Formats: sequence, C-alpha cells, structure tokens
Amino acid sequence: MDYLDELENKSVYIIREAYHQFGNVALLWSIGKDSTTLLWLCRKAFFGKLPFPVMHIDTTFKFPEMYTFRDHWAKEWGLNLIVEKNEDAIARGINYSKNDAFTCCHELKTVALQQAIEKHKLKALFVGIRRDEHSIRAKERVFSSRNIDFKWDYQNQSAEMWDHYKSEAARGEHLRVHPLLHWTELDIWKYIQREGIPINELYFAKNGRRYRSLGCMPITTDMESQADTIEKIIEELKVTDVAERSGRSQDKEKAYMMQKLRSLGYM
Repeated sequence: MDYLDELENKSVYIIREAYHQFGNVALLWSIGKDSTTLLWLCRKAFFGKLPFPVMHIDTTFKFPEMYTFRDHWAKEWGLNLIVEKNEDAIARGINYSKNDAFTCCHELKTVALQQAIEKHKLKALFVGIRRDEHSIRAKERVFSSRNIDFKWDYQNQSAEMWDHYKSEAARGEHLRVHPLLHWTELDIWKYIQREGIPINELYFAKNGRRYRSLGCMPITTDMESQADTIEKIIEELKVTDVAERSGRSQDKEKAYMMQKLRSLGYM
C-alpha cells in the first residue's frame, strides 16, 4: 500500500464504525472537493450504494455550477439527496447584501443545519473537514460531540490516541464525524487524481483565475492561477504559501469569526 491507501483505509474504517454505532446518520455535502471526496469514500465503504442520505444545506447563494454538479451526480450515483434551507431566515430577507457574513453563515447554514438535525432525528453527521484547513479545525476530533443546543465546546475535547475514538453521544447530543481530519489539501487532490473523482469545474483556471475553496458567491473570491488541470493544481499547491481559505470572507471579516461560528454549530 502507498500512503493514499493508508489514508483511504483509515477513513473507510471511521465511516463504517460510525454507521455501525449510530445508524441514523447523514453525510453533509457542500459540493466542494473535500465533501465530494468524502462522498466517494463513503460509496467505497458500502460498495457503491450509500445506506444513509446525503444532505446539502442550501443557503440559496451557491454558484450555479455547484447546483448543476450536485443534481447531476446525485442522479448519476443514485443518492438519497436531502436539500435543507432555513426558510424562516430566507423569508425574513437574510442575505449578503444587507447582513454581514457572520449573520448570514449562522442563519443560513448553522441554524438550517440545526433544523435539519431535529427534523430528521439524526444521531451523527459525516463532515468533510481537515485539520490543515483552518486553525480552529485543528482542535477538532474525529468523533466530535455537540450538546443539546448544538454547540461545540472546543476547550473540552476527548483524547483520541492509537485510533481509539469516543464513538458515543450523551443524551440530547449528536456527533460530527470527521473521516478526513488526517488528510491534507494536497492529499485530497492526489486522491482525486488517482481515483478519477468528478470535481467541480470552478476549481480549474479559466482566463488566469480559479477558485481554491468554494462557498457562497458573495463571500468567495477567485485567485490568480494557470492551473487548469489536476496535475497543475497539485504542482501549484507544492509551492504556494497562500492560505487555502484566504478567499472566504467568513474566515477573516471579524476576529475569531470561524471559532465563534463553529462553537455555535457551524460545519
């Protein structure tokens, strides 16, 4: 086995363990490279047929290419796709033209996710985050509990040593399961290349610009790049010193914004 096989095997083990432990689970699919890679791994873990739904928390502000990608591959892979929105926030007119990024992310993503968990009585969620993606995510655990109010106590995390995980939730809690924590951005792209995983066209350079991280259109900016193939993206990542999420406004608009969002239940 090479190291990509080792990463894959560990992720598949976590996925199967979580499903065995909780049963009523869902995979959060943001349509980005990481969650699509996680979706691929989940399909591998269950021989191509997912025994649980795939859920997209739709802010209604995603790129058109993301909706096209979602609908095409949900049909192609026979997914049980659940699309959830915070209809109340949308009705109140919460949007990026009049509200700050923190308010929009909290209302349109975090609260929408809370509503979805309650609606579907979910015990656990698969989430495609990585420790190298953002400093606050480095504090995460593979099995990460959220309390009855959906809040995350990042100062009180259980130890996870020698692949021993706390795969239990207290009454009223649910767990976020992170099978990609041990991967890096470069690992993801090398695995996408090896496996031939379909990936959104927005990641590839056009007219000297591309997106490195995908989010809501009003708070996501592209970057200068000539990387129009996976091979070129891999080579670009080997030498870049630019942070992966530098084009995402919610990470930098206010001090400690990501930490605040995640403590409230953000993905």
